[in-house]
Amino acid sequence: MTSYEPNLSRRAFGGAVGATAAAAAVGLGAAAPAQAAPAEAQHAGAEEREFRADRGRRSRRPNILFILGDDLGWADLSSYGSPNIKTPNLDRLARQGVRFTDAYSGSATCSPTRFSLYTGRYPGRAKGGLAEPIADKTVGLEPTHPTLASLLRDSGYATALIGKWHCGYLPDYSPTKSGWDEFFGNFGGALEYYSKLGLGGEYDLYEGDAEYKDLRYYTRILTERASEYVSRDHGNKPWLLNLNFTTPHWPWIADGDTEASAEVTRRIKAGDGRALWHQDGGSIEKYKQMVEDLDRSVGEVLKALKRSGQEEDTLVFFSSDNGGERFSHNWPLSGNKASLQEGGIRVPNIVRWPARLDGGQVSHVPVFTPDWTATLLELAGTRANPAYPLDGVSLAGYLLRGEKVAERNLFWRVRGERALRRGDWKYYRGKTGRDQLFNLAGDIREQADKAALEPARLAELRTAWEKTDAGLLPYPG
Repeated sequence: MTSYEPNLSRRAFGGAVGATAAAAAVGLGAAAPAQAAPAEAQHAGAEEREFRADRGRRSRRPNILFILGDDLGWADLSSYGSPNIKTPNLDRLARQGVRFTDAYSGSATCSPTRFSLYTGRYPGRAKGGLAEPIADKTVGLEPTHPTLASLLRDSGYATALIGKWHCGYLPDYSPTKSGWDEFFGNFGGALEYYSKLGLGGEYDLYEGDAEYKDLRYYTRILTERASEYVSRDHGNKPWLLNLNFTTPHWPWIADGDTEASAEVTRRIKAGDGRALWHQDGGSIEKYKQMVEDLDRSVGEVLKALKRSGQEEDTLVFFSSDNGGERFSHNWPLSGNKASLQEGGIRVPNIVRWPARLDGGQVSHVPVFTPDWTATLLELAGTRANPAYPLDGVSLAGYLLRGEKVAERNLFWRVRGERALRRGDWKYYRGKTGRDQLFNLAGDIREQADKAALEPARLAELRTAWEKTDAGLLPYPG
């Protein structure tokens, strides 16, 4: 079996260790100066190398800019192998930091993955996480549940969410009820980029809990808002910004596509409940335009961050909420969004923190969304609520101290499918009901089923999956 470099216990934040001690453990100090030049300057033109922690640095608690694309596939960035999409800003971010090749979303659709990020737990531990995805007002992220934002806010962070929430609707659910000081964005899973009409024909652009009228292209609006936020003087407070773009999620409308926008909007107003799915629209070229627009938008926000003077002490993280959709370039992965095959859950992960991490590095450690919740809590010097133990493990020890990441189970469950990865081995049961076993080290496409050749291993991984599943809420119906 493969050994990776890891991890702290998922309960590492429990017990009597306070925030000050936790911060000291990862080498954080409120006034510690940065010890190195920006990663880009150190590694411009350098070849990507295997990740190695630089243990000699100290820093203050980082600002956190956590950026999500929406339905962006693992291979949709040029730095991840896209043959036709050019993403120079995200490629530059990867050169300035660490690129993860074996990173996964917490689930295969939008809202469950967001549950896993905000709570650090499997989506199936909460009623709202069972909706795949949330499509009505009956469920959401309960305001009583601790979140990444509420825990960081309580430890002294300013918190904001800009963009797609998709964890419940007003009046019961909202980012401002779950730990974010500020919210500007949409509540639902999709909206038309100009009219801001959602799946039910409702207007879905809000500032806080009040409608906000702006009929410009949505990605431009979010980019402006995020650039303003990272440019602010937050005083001595570190900050968390969850920047959740809807790009490149359907409808397939790029900046300037006003005719397509008008047609989709007309159909929504006429009562077409599937108009936003845009199943008669889009193309590979249109998808390329949308991804490249996402890249430009991220670049604008990063430029604003640099101008603010906060770049060195800001941890920037980029990912997608799940695998790619219709026009995504998923090769060589099998499957796409909504599937637990690699194409549905393997996503790009890029992390940059100039004060602590060298650039030009790549990591092959398997990680998934809840790990980053645990990591950010530790880096912020705080801990999870012991009544809500985390399912992710902190990677702070790996990233900052060079600790090895122990082999462990990465678990997924969606209706009709199950999957578990341990080391290079993946157990998968799709909608056919047949148990399969793949060795991802030599078969990333999941085509060589080893179930008959490795019955003991298959049984072991299946048992591990079923043990975790037994602790989750059952699906309704």
